[in-house]
Amino acid sequence: MAESTTVVENVPVWVDLSSQDAAGSRDFYAKLFGWDIVVADDPQYGGYALAKTGGKDVAGIGGKQDPSAPTAWSVYIGTDNADETAKKVQAAGGTVVAPPFEVGDQGRMAVFQDPSGAFISAWEPQRMGGFQTNASNALGWSELNARGLDKALPFYQSVFGWRGEQVDSGADNPPYTEFHFGGERVAGAMEMNPMVPAKVPSYWAIYFNVDDVDGAFKKALSLGAQEMLPPQDFPGGRFAIVSDPQGASFGLLQMRR
Repeated sequence: MAESTTVVENVPVWVDLSSQDAAGSRDFYAKLFGWDIVVADDPQYGGYALAKTGGKDVAGIGGKQDPSAPTAWSVYIGTDNADETAKKVQAAGGTVVAPPFEVGDQGRMAVFQDPSGAFISAWEPQRMGGFQTNASNALGWSELNARGLDKALPFYQSVFGWRGEQVDSGADNPPYTEFHFGGERVAGAMEMNPMVPAKVPSYWAIYFNVDDVDGAFKKALSLGAQEMLPPQDFPGGRFAIVSDPQGASFGLLQMRR
């Protein structure tokens, strides 16, 4: 698995994909982002694979543990004590879906659900710290799409110490909240568009940095992805959203310099 890195508490430290077709997912993302993806040979990790760019860890890809769950990306927040984080989740009105457990000698993880219904995970490092780069083709942003954002904001404040700050999202866009921690922007949040089908629950979306949103968007479609939101500008840059061939949605992000 991964080499040790320094984890940062209370900020996103890892993303991984649970896929109904892990091999197909590995092939798609390797071609789209140029990731070097290596499957762990230790059977205790169940075929979990690490994706690297420039020799540095950027994401994980594995098979679904629950056959009924959708293929989807998950966001992990760093913690120095997963058990204490689980207690904070319960106290703040969230749900502990999977209590903290060991992942080999890599670390401990837990899965929670916030009061709006979105799943969020925690990572307490041992050997594996988390991201090793935020360059192109690595995670650029994490964003909560909530049904009932007013319930979620105090939850993240209580559990992770995040301060929500509404920012200018442009005249034609819905209100947008940035989560701040330690003087830095760590994630975003918005009320889910009412046009989204009712069957879609609250969820955390992820965006990967790219040098050319339009080019990456076209390439993703050529590899079998489906368009969800075509390339468009926003106050901070340009983005697009697609669904991969296995059904997991993700964004492509190019920040304005």
